[in-house]
Amino acid sequence: MKYVGLQTQIDHNNRMSILLLLAFPCIMLGMVWIFLFLMSAFTDGYYDQYGNYIQDVNLDQVNYYFLNALPWVVGGVGIWFAIAYFSNASMVRRATGARPLERRENPRVYNIVENLCMTCGMDMPQINVVDDPQLNAFASGIDKASYTVTVTTGLTELLDDEELAGVIGHELTHIRNRDTRLLITSIVFVGIVSTIMSIVVRMLFNTMLYGGNNSRRDNKNGGSVIVVLIIGAICCAIAYFFTLITRFAISRKREYMADAGGAELCGNPLALASALRKISGDPGLQNTNREDVAQLFIIHPQSLASGIEGFFSGMFSTHPDTEKRIRILEQF
Repeated sequence: MKYVGLQTQIDHNNRMSILLLLAFPCIMLGMVWIFLFLMSAFTDGYYDQYGNYIQDVNLDQVNYYFLNALPWVVGGVGIWFAIAYFSNASMVRRATGARPLERRENPRVYNIVENLCMTCGMDMPQINVVDDPQLNAFASGIDKASYTVTVTTGLTELLDDEELAGVIGHELTHIRNRDTRLLITSIVFVGIVSTIMSIVVRMLFNTMLYGGNNSRRDNKNGGSVIVVLIIGAICCAIAYFFTLITRFAISRKREYMADAGGAELCGNPLALASALRKISGDPGLQNTNREDVAQLFIIHPQSLASGIEGFFSGMFSTHPDTEKRIRILEQF
């Protein structure tokens, strides 16, 4: 595997964060323009003298409405993104059921984190815990005030000190490499689009279910609303697909880099390999119903699926194969 230095990885993640920040508004604006174009195509047509329906798209009108909608879309998405971006810590806690871990509750974990932070010269992050008897861990946050390492209670109970140090070292490396900032940016983007899409689909469902029960005029208006909502749902689905593509921008190499950093910090690659093997046998946090948040985990539970499900989850997974990660660590 080609060598990548720590600063190189940090610079790469910073560039990717900026690209995502630029790409997402472009995707949203592109979908708004397509929505207006399709609306014009479906509503501005007419029948000629022979009874043939002619679609007449008025591009000038489409561009006019787009320019009027542009500041509202940019402003609305910008405010939404800012709120979600800076409230990411509470969002991740709610999604995973994490809570702060007090030093007096588990001084062992605190001592391991402090020693590793002193070794690499970084500020100590917050420590959270999820009450889950299974094993998993993840890092999150966008700056020093929000950087957090989260572990499950099962992880702290079933791993020995060296294995736990390897896992925590892995998560601290994610923070040092700015991986968490890149991932949080991706999570916010996908969350915005999926929320809009769910609202449009719910409105479409309610209109089809409850609309059209009154007069013929109401039926006609209801039919127009359904057409608008169907077009909106299609545009949202396209936008959601493009936001999922951004997951490919999050290189799987970051996990190998974090494994190498964790092995270096704990001084025992075999301990981290052993920890990964234990975690892969009983990964926790399956109840997290947020696929975007699940990509933070040291091992994604769905990446262990077999058959067709495993094939497709592997294609779109942000994590490399766990067995391959273990083999590389054992070769150190």
